[in-house]
Amino acid sequence: MHTVDLRIDAAWIVPVEPAGTLTGHALIVDGGRIAALLPAGDADRQFAARETKRLASHVLIPGLVNAHTHAAMTLMRGIADDLPLKPWLEEHVWPVERRFASPEFVYDGTLLACAEMLRGGITACNDMYFYPDASARAYEEAGMRALVGAPILDFPTPYAADADAYITRGLAARDAWKHVPTLTFALAPHAPYTVGDATFARIVMFARQLDLPIETHVAETRAEVAGTGESSLARLDRLGVTGPSFIAIHAVHVDEVDRSLLARHGCHVVHCPASNMKLASGIAPVTALVEAGVNVALGTDGAASNNRLDILSEMRLAALLAKVATGNAIALPAPAVLAMATLNGARALGLDAVTGSLAPGKDADAVAIDLSAAATQPVFDPVSHLVNAVDRSFVSDVWVRGAHVVADGEVATIDTTALLARARAWQRRLKT
Repeated sequence: MHTVDLRIDAAWIVPVEPAGTLTGHALIVDGGRIAALLPAGDADRQFAARETKRLASHVLIPGLVNAHTHAAMTLMRGIADDLPLKPWLEEHVWPVERRFASPEFVYDGTLLACAEMLRGGITACNDMYFYPDASARAYEEAGMRALVGAPILDFPTPYAADADAYITRGLAARDAWKHVPTLTFALAPHAPYTVGDATFARIVMFARQLDLPIETHVAETRAEVAGTGESSLARLDRLGVTGPSFIAIHAVHVDEVDRSLLARHGCHVVHCPASNMKLASGIAPVTALVEAGVNVALGTDGAASNNRLDILSEMRLAALLAKVATGNAIALPAPAVLAMATLNGARALGLDAVTGSLAPGKDADAVAIDLSAAATQPVFDPVSHLVNAVDRSFVSDVWVRGAHVVADGEVATIDTTALLARARAWQRRLKT
């Protein structure tokens, strides 16, 4: 009999890959990794656990992946609602950032996002914001996994004066934090309309030399693609940006040619349904992307455009939007949506070898969701419940690399009392 660190018994376990739901099984964790997933009786005979967690009314799933967010923007939650993208960005968000963006702002805002995301079962995210060194520090302290995107623009901000400075500072943050096992890095040009051809050429050069992914907002609104004579994706492809490590964020207004391009190059798309709806950007052709063979993940975008960093809510919205947009009630069934929120997200971030499914050898990133409440009874299909019945309040426990970061609904790695006091102080400053 082998002695291991942790055994988790749950009413249902959904590994995601392979598909299906397991009952009467146990997840065995040792050294931060999944050692086995097997029937409880076999676990009794083969393993002795130092700690056992029995979840008689829960479904255990892989950690959720928020494949696109601007974490520090939690400090701007609700600051400019009910506006279209262009005035929201240019007249409200950018002026606030010019006044207040700083390492302290980014650290506090990111840590606040970590507290929200972990409590909602999100164990990994793809972040894009200024001062990535400060956000990396917050992620490490929170015990959360992150792909940290180094932002790049062709105009000055308090963070950097020009494209060269953005790239230099981003790569310096990557060098400082690249040995932390839960952190990886990407180059993150903001959008085709804020980054020119020459800067994209430099980004491609560094990405290829350093084996870094490239992520950018693309085809988010009709205005971006209207009257240019060349789609944003076609331009990026011409510049060498596309490929199996390219992450296209939003991709709302992509036609059949664009979808074929994304599929042909093995690119990834991050669908952000709530943010797209709130900014009236449109409904992304997710089912057509999936049918074309594109890997589609889910993201929340930032709290300034979405107001909540909740992938369980995004799952429900993605499923409903796909059905109403296509007139097909079987479009994006629950297992496919759960995969978008877990394994597809991990794949987009280049992390599917270590997370995204509950499989031996992978890191033990797992989420327990309690289905005992009246709102979730009876349970005929726990995977359907994950998409159609629950929200983040049903999350009880979260593990990242085997560490119990949320226990019985409480975030264990963050002093939330002190953090909320700092958030209120930022609110007072931003209102001036």
